[in-house]
Amino acid sequence: MLVDRCTIFIRSGKGGNGCVSLRREKYRPKGGPDGGNGGNGGDVVLVGDESLSTLLSLTPRPHYRAKNGMPGLGSSMHGHNADDRLVSVPLGTIAVDRDTGETVAEITTTGQQVVVAKGGQGGLGNEHFKSSTNQTPREATPGGQWQERTLDLELKLLADVGLVGLPNAGKSTLLSAVSAARPKVADYPFTTKSPHLGIAELPGERRLVIADLPGLIKGAAVGAGMGHDFLKHVERNAVILHVLDAVPIDGTDPVENWRLIRGELEAFGDVLMDKPEVVLLNKCDLIDEITRIRLVEALKKASGERVLAASGATGQGVMEALEAIWSLASATENSGWKA
Repeated sequence: MLVDRCTIFIRSGKGGNGCVSLRREKYRPKGGPDGGNGGNGGDVVLVGDESLSTLLSLTPRPHYRAKNGMPGLGSSMHGHNADDRLVSVPLGTIAVDRDTGETVAEITTTGQQVVVAKGGQGGLGNEHFKSSTNQTPREATPGGQWQERTLDLELKLLADVGLVGLPNAGKSTLLSAVSAARPKVADYPFTTKSPHLGIAELPGERRLVIADLPGLIKGAAVGAGMGHDFLKHVERNAVILHVLDAVPIDGTDPVENWRLIRGELEAFGDVLMDKPEVVLLNKCDLIDEITRIRLVEALKKASGERVLAASGATGQGVMEALEAIWSLASATENSGWKA
């Protein structure tokens, strides 16, 4: 199950207090101040983890607290710094402070670490304040306070290719044909109710990460159907693969269906309008050669984009389509689309 939104409550650690201590030892009548500094409180840190694909692991336990720093002690002993509290999140996670609306973290790479709650500084012991004019200071500072936040996390899937199209266009079948992913496939609309990720292996140890998104309908950009909830995932895809049914069950025209979905992508925002798009006419095993050529030419004229023909069910034209998508996705990635 894809969980792409959750709320977590975080608190960093408090800094340890500085120590006031005057050295008292036999045969050392002029011992002087020896109070150590307190240790720093632990930070709360978001860490990118490519093994995660959902925020589900954060929902049962939404509270994350770092430990406090240890106080300073006599004999010039400084308190230990507390360990940081690491919170693993999937790539594509955006963290927003609920109170201020500030985006405090955007995790896009494996191992990336972002401090979202800074631990308090350790306090200074009286040893820090000694000087030639103040040889027996009796002052110390308390440790810094913790930082507490409520973060709204949102996941936008990172993938090379996002499959979009009307319900029942064959997107899930196509994903099953090119990867080990096994999304639900059936002969009725809306079988996909949440995004699925799959990895297509290409010759030469190349791979494409493909996101199968729920089918869009008219009005998806303003909340109709499930499309609005998942269009945001397309923002993080390098390439849009627009899958069209060559023989729609409702008898509609594939060219008009392309215009409908393209209109929803444009209505959602400029980010999607600027994405490179490849049009794929799917289910070509169900039409004759003359019809296929006519539809491909009509789609080329309407879209101005490259149009591919394939069949997810039989595998016809699938590898050619993947190679074309790889070339486009590689060029887009090299231009820094993940930044």
